[in-house]
Amino acid sequence: MATLVARPVLTTRRLFLIGGAALALSACSSTGKRDLSARTNVIQVDEPWASYYSMQTSEPFPVPGIDIRKIPQQYWRQEVDYAGNEKPGTIVVNTSERFLYLVQPGGRAMRYGVGVGREEGLNFRGSAVIARKAEWPRWTPTANMIKTQPEKYGPVAAGLEPGLKNPLGPRALYLYRNGKDTHFRLHGTLEPYTIGQSVSSGCIRLINQDIIDLYSRVPTGTRVIVTG
Repeated sequence: MATLVARPVLTTRRLFLIGGAALALSACSSTGKRDLSARTNVIQVDEPWASYYSMQTSEPFPVPGIDIRKIPQQYWRQEVDYAGNEKPGTIVVNTSERFLYLVQPGGRAMRYGVGVGREEGLNFRGSAVIARKAEWPRWTPTANMIKTQPEKYGPVAAGLEPGLKNPLGPRALYLYRNGKDTHFRLHGTLEPYTIGQSVSSGCIRLINQDIIDLYSRVPTGTRVIVTG
């Protein structure tokens, strides 16, 4: 695999912003553990991340702000140097590094921290395309999830409507291969403080503010490469 070099640029001026409660419930990509952190009222972090992770009130369901200090800084959204050979516009997910790269022109990439499958066998591998995009999607557990964890997924077998309790979060990008749904998604999360960890049922989860940003940057037909 090509060597990836990350040199984020930091700034020093500090900003204060108002955040909301981070909600946590079991998810398509969830450990089922509830985030017990208290409601965050004032967050202090360096620019530009203060504005990246503030509450987003323009959404149909306002997205709570998060205390980004609780997530290791390498997983914060940032533009970095990129030494891969993929064409600009390609998404590259490295499940070992817990990074998602959106390749940009000029040897650069937007890099996002992600959560990945809690077991290696749960992770998608290879290439796919984004064949479908959805804002505030409905979520239904797969038949296998219901079979293997009936006590957890049985009560929600009929699915969940869009909203802050939906494990896909505010956006979902659906991965297809050879015209068929792989049942793997790039989506938001109810557990933002698990980013950078192996916690999901196989889908790639991003901080809600990050999946909103990524969603706005990529069209259907975007190529996605997942490596380990």
